[in-house]
Order: sequence, then C-alpha cells, then structure tokens
Amino acid sequence: MANIIAIVGRPNVGKSTLYNRLTESRKAIVDDYSGVTRDRHYGQGEWIGKKFAVVDTGGYVHGSEDVFEAAIREQVLIAIEEASVILFMVDVTTGITDLDDAIADVLRRSKKPVFVVVNKVDHPLLQQEASIFYSFGLGEIYPLSSMTGSGTGELLDEVVKHFEQEEEETEDRPKFTIVGRPNVGKSSMINALIGKERNIVTPVAGTTRDSIRIHYNQYGHDFILIDTAGLRRKAKVKENIEFYSVMRTIKALEESDVVILMLDATEGIEAQDINIFHLAEKNKKGIVILVNKWDLIEKNHKTTKVFEDLIREKIAPFSDVPIVFTSVTEKQRIFKAIEVATRVYQNKTKKVPTSKLNDVMLPIIENYPPPATKGKYIKIKYVTQLTGKSPMFAFFCNLPQYIKEPYKRFVENKLRENFDFEGVPVQVYFRQK
Repeated sequence: MANIIAIVGRPNVGKSTLYNRLTESRKAIVDDYSGVTRDRHYGQGEWIGKKFAVVDTGGYVHGSEDVFEAAIREQVLIAIEEASVILFMVDVTTGITDLDDAIADVLRRSKKPVFVVVNKVDHPLLQQEASIFYSFGLGEIYPLSSMTGSGTGELLDEVVKHFEQEEEETEDRPKFTIVGRPNVGKSSMINALIGKERNIVTPVAGTTRDSIRIHYNQYGHDFILIDTAGLRRKAKVKENIEFYSVMRTIKALEESDVVILMLDATEGIEAQDINIFHLAEKNKKGIVILVNKWDLIEKNHKTTKVFEDLIREKIAPFSDVPIVFTSVTEKQRIFKAIEVATRVYQNKTKKVPTSKLNDVMLPIIENYPPPATKGKYIKIKYVTQLTGKSPMFAFFCNLPQYIKEPYKRFVENKLRENFDFEGVPVQVYFRQK
C-alpha cells in the first residue's frame, strides 16, 4: 500500500519548499512530477529505505484567506481521508492565525497521525517562539527551516515510524488499473467489460476501501482489475476534485502492473494526464493509453494519426506506448484495450536470453560505438538482463562513466526495436566489467 505524506496549511507558510526538500532528499531515487498548471505537486521521496509519496496541497488555494477558508478546510478533510501521515505546517514568524486554529480544530478530530511542523525557525532565538504552537493540543512540535533543511531529518525519522509495513503481493494474476481524470468514462468502461453477468465477477476485498478489486476471468483473460472509478465524490469538491483523484490514483497506481490511462477525445491530453503518465513511468509500470469518446470526434482519414502524434509528442521521450481509440458507449474496441494491456504485461515480464541479447546487441554496438571522450575509446563487451519487476539491462564496459545520455537512449531504442518492449519503461545501466 502506498504511504502518502500530505502537507497541509494556509498559503505562504512554506509547504512547497518543504515538498521540494522531501522529494529531493535523495536525488538519485527521487523525481518530481510537478503539475504544469496551477502548481499541483505530487512526487516521491525515500528516507532510511522507506519510500513514500508526497502531496503538496499548496497551489490549490488562491485568493484571500477568508474567501478560501472553506476550500482549505476541505483539502484538509481530503488529506485526512487519503494520507498515511499529515504534516500541518505553520509559520513561526506570524504565530497562530485564525485559519491555523480552524485547521487544527479539524485535525484534532482525525484519527490520522498529525505532525505540527513549525517552519522558518532559521535562528536559535526563534526556538522559544515555536513553543506557542503546543497550544493546538496536537502533541509534539517539529521546528525546522524548509529553506536550509535543518530539522527535516528528525521530522522524517518520526514520520516513517507511522508507515504501514508493505506486504509482498502473493497474487500472481496481472493487475490492471484504469486511471484518468473524472468523467472520462472509467466507470462505463468497467461496466462494459464485466457486463451484468455478476456471477463471473468475484469482488476480491481490497485491503482498504480506496480501490475495488474485480477478478475478471472470461474470453481467455484472467486478471485483477483495480477500479478507481465509482468512488464517492464529495459534494463540493470542485477546485479540489483533482487533488482528491490524484491521491486515489497514486494508491491504485502503486498496486498495479499495467496502468490503463484513459483520456477524453473531446478534450485531448491535459496536464494532469501527463502527470499521471510520468508517475506510472517513474514507478516502472506498463502503460496503455485509451482515447475514449472517439465516436464524438469528426473524422477523416488522417484524424487518428494526427491525434496519436500529438499524444506522443506530449509524453516524449517515452513514446513507445500503445494508443487505443475506444468508444465505451458504442462498445467499440474495449476488448482490444484489454488485449493490448495483456500484451504490455507480457512485455513487462519478458526475459531475453543472454546469448540472444549479445548476438543482437553487440554487432549493433560495434557498428555504432559510444563516441570517444578525451581520446579514450569505450568498449562494450557483454550485456545481460537483470532480474526485476520491469526490464533492466546491464552493459559491461571499460569506461562506463564516459557514456552520455544520448547514447543510452540509442541503446534503449535498439532494445525496443529488436525485442518489443512496447508500453514498458526500460532501464539501461552501464557497468565496469
């Protein structure tokens, strides 16, 4: 189960700065999937071997505090429901405001672990000032400076103690998750797939009530469908609906093998779709893109090609992804979507024999060797596939440190051309032989 840290608080207390620090605390493992629009942030971090997702509620609230008090309170409620741990951020330089009090009031009633993070404690003299925040009655306070990073280590040491133990999945069936923005047709897709013959469907109880697992076993396909669709929607989640679906998506995505990203043909690929795509890619999941509501588009012989090219341009550089055009209401190509997802799963779990890898790749590398650096020639001697949940390849050579990104991409493209890893992120490593 994904461990999610949500950072809540009123505007301008430094939530985004702390978010950047948490997600970049280990640069090698961490990547930041920042929203292109309006600062929606969700990323990954790691501390003492425990991975977690971080959601910054920062950019969701605009305007003056009094107008948006309700919106902030609603975000806090969503965070309470979805996150594993809540960081409630306050500012030592302004003390306690009415809005802080209102947020603390909501958090006191929650059952989730809450950490009061007092930001901008950049000077020892401010340590005294921070003690006023004990009056929230939320337990220990954690003074820190998100600018300099002092105090974040102590905070994270305590935070990770509250994470759930990740249980190893014993389920050997492929797990497919349908994700996408609200109203793209996820529920309709699932209903069309499982039909009304409920006897073929046995709902496997999910560990938590955030995603419903459906065991699909018909027409020669046997997999678990993780449904993030028909989830209760809050009455007034308008500005926050995206934040809400993001937290749900992170959880469901981490459980799956193949992510089926559903787009609305009438709206095209939007910023949040690209965010979800990159989140799936960084998590090394298989990916299929479904363009739904295709029946609503006026078409000529070029339409599909133009649409495909546009999507591939937006998701570059990882554009080796199958795109299926569907109409759920017309029941067009919905089973093709499942066939494609199954094929992507097979690509993800594919093992290429070492002898075949060397027979194919070494001649290619010989014809196009890595460019010499500082007069030194790089010789790649041997290649093998590493064991992992997604395809990983190690190329053994004399000077791995001189191999640049463009050559890495060239090698990855040749692997894709020769062994078909469509829809799957491929990792390429160069190692000292």
